[in-house]
Amino acid sequence: MNVRDMFDMAGTVALVTGGGTHLGRAMASALAELGATTYIAGRRLEVCAATAAALRADGLDVSAMACDVTVDGEIDAVVDKIVAAHGRFDVLIANAGGSFTRSYMPEASIDEFRRTLELNITGTFRSAQAASRHMIPARRGKIVTIGSIHGNLTADLRLYEGLDFWRSGPPYHAAKGAVVNLTRSLAAELGQHNIQVNCISPGQIPQSTTDPEFVERYRLNNPLQRTGQADDLKGAVGLLCSRASDWITGHNLLVDGGWSVW
Repeated sequence: MNVRDMFDMAGTVALVTGGGTHLGRAMASALAELGATTYIAGRRLEVCAATAAALRADGLDVSAMACDVTVDGEIDAVVDKIVAAHGRFDVLIANAGGSFTRSYMPEASIDEFRRTLELNITGTFRSAQAASRHMIPARRGKIVTIGSIHGNLTADLRLYEGLDFWRSGPPYHAAKGAVVNLTRSLAAELGQHNIQVNCISPGQIPQSTTDPEFVERYRLNNPLQRTGQADDLKGAVGLLCSRASDWITGHNLLVDGGWSVW
């Protein structure tokens, strides 16, 4: 197959959970730019709808749906609606996640820990299960989970010294580490059905609320010595969601500017 054809996603149908902002928006844009009919889903429908409208204004086929992956049945209903509309479901990016850390050891909140696990790991599991129910009969599919550099390495506390900035802590690191290994297990379970399951683990990609001093410290401590951007994930998305990854499964792709090399 010609390499251009490998990355062509025309005719495929994709869903990005947590797709309304930041990394999710960039990943949804990447899928649509490659030709996929793309849905974004999140708890705040108005945010997803605004993002979908902006992407449609750029000529991309993107629609919004409401979904909370922490609520039983909601992700199943979203996937079922997509299949009913298109007769197929090809790609899931299980991006919904986040950190709720506002307390640290030894005063860390067990409720924050439970909430973080529920969103990041249980939500990812629910999403993959909903997707695989339709992918298995079709004998095709791509599932991409979203880990983090903190699912592979913990935080360097020295980067936060003197800053009034909340950092992710053990709950988030544990949850994202679990996502990485869940990906391997799903790849083993679903490979017999010709479904590829892989993980993207981003490095630090700041939002507008991120402390600028922390952003600069991080930049100076990665080999490429530049700040990560949401669009830096587009290449990884194109690879792992297209036919270019038909022989790749169970892989954890770090997109971190080289932070993990030392």
